[in-house]
Amino acid sequence: MAPVKIKILLVEDDELFRLGLRIRLQQEENIEIVAEATDGETAIELVDSCQLDVVLLDIGLPGIGGVETCRIIKQSHPQLPILILTSYSEPSLLTQIIEAGAQGYCLKGIGSEKLLLALRSVASGASWWDETATQEIRFAFAARAQSDVTKLPAQNILTQREQEILILIAANQSNQQIADKLFITPGTVRVHVHAILHKLGASTRAEAVTIALKKGMISSCD
Repeated sequence: MAPVKIKILLVEDDELFRLGLRIRLQQEENIEIVAEATDGETAIELVDSCQLDVVLLDIGLPGIGGVETCRIIKQSHPQLPILILTSYSEPSLLTQIIEAGAQGYCLKGIGSEKLLLALRSVASGASWWDETATQEIRFAFAARAQSDVTKLPAQNILTQREQEILILIAANQSNQQIADKLFITPGTVRVHVHAILHKLGASTRAEAVTIALKKGMISSCD
């Protein structure tokens, strides 16, 4: 049986970079570039007319730009994952990306295997924030973290252990990997994950990470 293909919309205005991405991604049996766009307006039209699993989106686009493109797509297609691939890493931009609803962020120059892993992760419902982005996010939200947390109802504040597990979830660690790293059982991890989702009002691990990042609740990174 042929593998189920991940259908991707590639949004990138640099022709040579887009060509290189297309050639590399199409070498994978389970990835299909369904359509390409060089600006946000075209990307939005294609999202409405194509069956997609992931949007791979550059930020430095002409026209309305990548952040606004991400926001508009998520408003009309909230379940469609968007993975940002860009050369920009400013904390203020990362904040905008998170608030626009992106599921992940990679810097251009990332190895092809890592990019493939990121695409498969967001396609499966997980989030993906590379190490550089995670560090920038931490610094961007650090000043806001304490005030944001204190505004939450008391029952929503995470314990130290839950914060540790949430950080590892954000780093795409499985329950078994988290258990091994923290020297606890996978069953204990599942209990903590359930508590984290309940406290944050999230239905999935990826949603919990997004909520925590927006609120600045993840205050340290591995």
